[in-house]
Amino acid sequence: MDIYGVLTDFAIASVLILIGQLIRSKVRFFQKFFIPASMIAGFLGLFLGQRFLKVISFSDAAGEYTSLLILIIYAVIGINGFSGGTGKGQGRETFERIVGFSCYRFALCMLQYAIGIAAGISIIKWLVPGISDGFGLLLAAGFNGGHGTAAAVAKTFSNLGWTEAGDLGMTMATIGILVGVFGGLAQIKLATKKGWTGYIKDFSYVSGDLKTGLVSPENMKPMGNDTISSVSLDSLCYHLSLILMVTGGGYALNTFVIRPYISSSIPDYTIIFCVALLFFLLMRKTGIYKHMDKRVNSRVAGTCTDYLVFFGIARVNTSVVLQYALPIILLTLAGFFALLVTFWLGYKMVKKSWFEHYLFCYGYNTGIFAIGFVLLRIVDPDNKSLTLEDVALSPWSSFIDIFSWSLIPIALLSGRGWTVVAVCLALTVVPVILSIVCKAWYNDPLNKRGFYGVEEPTD
Repeated sequence: MDIYGVLTDFAIASVLILIGQLIRSKVRFFQKFFIPASMIAGFLGLFLGQRFLKVISFSDAAGEYTSLLILIIYAVIGINGFSGGTGKGQGRETFERIVGFSCYRFALCMLQYAIGIAAGISIIKWLVPGISDGFGLLLAAGFNGGHGTAAAVAKTFSNLGWTEAGDLGMTMATIGILVGVFGGLAQIKLATKKGWTGYIKDFSYVSGDLKTGLVSPENMKPMGNDTISSVSLDSLCYHLSLILMVTGGGYALNTFVIRPYISSSIPDYTIIFCVALLFFLLMRKTGIYKHMDKRVNSRVAGTCTDYLVFFGIARVNTSVVLQYALPIILLTLAGFFALLVTFWLGYKMVKKSWFEHYLFCYGYNTGIFAIGFVLLRIVDPDNKSLTLEDVALSPWSSFIDIFSWSLIPIALLSGRGWTVVAVCLALTVVPVILSIVCKAWYNDPLNKRGFYGVEEPTD
């Protein structure tokens, strides 16, 4: 294959993504359920491809695009680093809010690991004896992580000898997004009837921009700032150069130093993330970083994510999915059980604006950040619930996830599944105990919780 095969692959992907956006903007069904354009395009690519209608064909390299794109995405996560943002409010209420929400997010993550892996090595293993011990991890990889994480975890499993993990991971990620979107909208309708929402009273409030995906001119915002004069260098080129420098540097470090001399089991994306985070720590006070706009970086990562979702779905081996149909159904049911616990913990560990905080975490833990953000925008269009601020105050969760995706596959394929389950359950209980100790565990009736930014009724 030559370089023009790559051009052809991305040209086909681009045409279908644009068609996907056109369909999203015109067809009410996709608007009603907020189906991402890249997902629509992925299914178009799957059905038009060689496994069904045989109208289009991708090069042999297309199967590797997801593994490459995820490296750039993790590089951006590290380069953008973290900030010690501050939330509104002062004193004990702010402390309890931040502690409760941080503990909540961490508990949800660990719970999804524990339930998925436990189901995989017990019930599913009993019904399908030959299945890999790593299968249960795909619940968290697909639901909590989305297509990007599923691609990364599948790459780790593939390096360890389980080559079918890629197709299965993409399938679970796709199911996760559908569960997130359909389940989230159903819960919003229920919440408005129950009075759990403080910022909308009717689901029909949802704006046209969110439904069609096309931003109206009066609501348009710049993608980022020009931080470099175009007389010297295009600003986008500057950002891409830094991102690709870090990505390539991390890949080279793992390929030529770590893998041959230290450990051959550390994934590329983990090393690239560490290199990117080191870059952030060393450069954040220098002119190099001051001339970087994180929003531009995020747009680069977002673009890579859209193409990753497309290729991830379009290249799914449907014969593998059908072969694993029963395990996939059982693992999805385990995911539903985890989400029920998620709801219960939501109103126990978050006091004011609890549904808005819970709903974002629900979306985030069934698909990707964007799903959580879209659901939150519906119930809190002006961001009065402080949910996004609280998310910014707990960036550590992403860092923990990245290292978990590296280490857990190795432990599972080494036969240590129940040890992993025990550790994850312990790490689920610890934040719950911490929230109780810090008095961030609430038993008040749901209709008396109150909302941030909303004047409390007086007797």
